[in-house]
Amino acid sequence: MSRLLLFNKPFGVLSQFTDRGTADSPRATLSDHINVPGVYPAGRLDRDSEGLLLLTDDGKLQARISHPKFKAPKTYLVQVEGEPDDAALAALRRGVTLKDGPTRPAQAERIAPPDLWPRDPPVRYRKSVPDSWLRLTITEGRNRQVRRMTAHVGYPTLRLVRWSVGDWTLDGIAPGTWQEAKSTQS
Repeated sequence: MSRLLLFNKPFGVLSQFTDRGTADSPRATLSDHINVPGVYPAGRLDRDSEGLLLLTDDGKLQARISHPKFKAPKTYLVQVEGEPDDAALAALRRGVTLKDGPTRPAQAERIAPPDLWPRDPPVRYRKSVPDSWLRLTITEGRNRQVRRMTAHVGYPTLRLVRWSVGDWTLDGIAPGTWQEAKSTQS
């Protein structure tokens, strides 16, 4: 039977088990939080992103979760600089053209600030520049795609939390912890 772990990756943790960085400045990795042999990430989250990272020991399930051809929806809670207008949201919903080509249309909506854990270090606060939150769902996963999309429409990302992948969510999982899930989507 396949194993599937739902991990709430904290800010600053690499989405890998080892770090090939310099020995004098070791960075946090998955091995600091997960001691389960034989599981590997299905997809990635940047070091400066937080939230749901799925790990499995099943190569077919790993491909099904992470390969763009399966179009698994990934939902992010995104704190942005400024207050996106309707035109910016409409552009995200149509898809925007980035340097590596057009994105698929996204689901995009303004939301109230979510009840999340504090980030360490905290997001910078600027008294003269408001910030706001979006819920953004995409079906692809290019390098830093959500950050590049929000910047493209004029609202840089300040904090990025992946809340769900397919039917799996972060609900009830504290930062730096994981729980086992049924791999029903294999």
